[in-house]
Parts: sequence; structure tokens; C-alpha cells
Amino acid sequence: MLDRYSIKLIRNPLSSTAKRLDTFGIRANQITVGGFIVGCFALPALYYQQFELALIFILLNRIADGLDGALARIQGITDAGGFLDISLDFLFYSLIPFGFALANPEQNALASAFLIFAFIGTGSSFLAFAVMANKRGIENPIYKNKSLYYMNGLTEGTETIGCFVLFCLMPAHYSIIAYAFGFACWFTTFTRIYSGYQTLK
Repeated sequence: MLDRYSIKLIRNPLSSTAKRLDTFGIRANQITVGGFIVGCFALPALYYQQFELALIFILLNRIADGLDGALARIQGITDAGGFLDISLDFLFYSLIPFGFALANPEQNALASAFLIFAFIGTGSSFLAFAVMANKRGIENPIYKNKSLYYMNGLTEGTETIGCFVLFCLMPAHYSIIAYAFGFACWFTTFTRIYSGYQTLK
């Protein structure tokens, strides 16, 4: 829901940074993989309940996720790069609730399972429509520079980042936040399935 606005705010800083990285010969896929590796360090940080440290790794991962796209727009967007980016994104999204489940299995495991279940809904509906949209040549007027068709929804990337930040800042309330965000994700899933079906029909 907020991605269209947040993208406008971060576009210029990301573009200027990407131009500098390009002069050093750094490739977009290197940023994608490097950002994912850095983000994976959030898992042991969460396990040991070092939530502030985990937050740093989460934010670094998300910055890298913005930079790789900006760099790809300079160097040329490729299907391979888009595939790599979205695959690692969804793996990272599931890694965070899994980390909180490890941190406190008794209190967080069920909420984490519900949230990952909800992520399956948002992710599958998103990717399934992207495949069909590409097959039919349907273009998204809002996200024209993306390698995949991005369906709008109540919970998008900006909301997910905000949720992860809340997790780390208020770990004692993790379950409540996870359930609330999970229900919001399911609302996104159902609206995407309905609108996607009607569009393709």
C-alpha cells in the first residue's frame, strides 16, 4: 500500500549511490547476494535475542535490496537478476519470523508459523499473477521499472519492513504484532486473488 510513496522518497539517494557503485564495477547481482548473506546474520542474532543487532542486519538487507534494483536499472535489468532478487527476498522474509520462533519457541512459534503461512499466500498470489501478466503482456503503470509485475496490496514491502522493525523494537509483543500483520497479509492475498482472477478472466 505504501510502496508507491516510499519508492519516491528513496529513489534519488539509491540512484546516486548506485551510480558510484557502478563506477567501481560492482554488479547488481553481487549486491543482491551480498545483501542476502548480511541479512542471514539476523537469524543467529535473533536466536540469541540480540534484537538491536538483528535490526541492523535487517535494515542493511533492505538497503541492499533497494540498491540492487537501482544498479540494475543502470546496468540493464535481466530476467536472471529479477529471479534471483525475488527468490532471496521471500527467503529473507520467512527467515525473520523463523528467527523469532527460535528466540522464544513457547511464546513465538505458533505466531511465526501463522505469519509464514500468510507470507505463502501473499507471495504465491503475487508471483502467480506476475507470470500470467507477463504471458499476456500486461504492464503495471505504477512500477514500470520492475522486472516483474508488482500487484498492489495492503501489505507490501514497506509494510513488511515496518513490521520487522516493530518486532525488533518490541520483542515482548512479537506474537500480537505477528498475528495482526498475518491477518493483514491474508486480506492482501484474498484481494489479490480476486482482482487477479477478474483481470485475467
